[in-house]
Amino acid sequence: MIRGILSLVLNAVALLLVAQIFDGFTIESFWTAVIASLILAILNAIVKPILKLLTLPINIMTLGLFTFVINGLTLMMTQAILTDFVIDGFGIAILAAIVLSIINLILDKTILAKK
Repeated sequence: MIRGILSLVLNAVALLLVAQIFDGFTIESFWTAVIASLILAILNAIVKPILKLLTLPINIMTLGLFTFVINGLTLMMTQAILTDFVIDGFGIAILAAIVLSIINLILDKTILAKK
């Protein structure tokens, strides 16, 4: 339970860092980032496996790189649900998904691995 909450907060911090990197990626507050992190976690648990299954042939042909497009889609779905979270375009969403994955990897390895 504590690990899940910590992971949610770390994902929110990662979203805020991505918002600092990209001009077209805007999050109004920390609480908006936490809510976006929660929605993104739900979408990643429910929608992402379905999308991966449906796009499996494309994902195989691109050697898994199409997963970044799926991550961008889940980010766009998240911003469609929230009003205080804005992504200006799909290209920004894909780039943000890549950077978000890298930041989450670093945070998970440094903070969550020590628990």
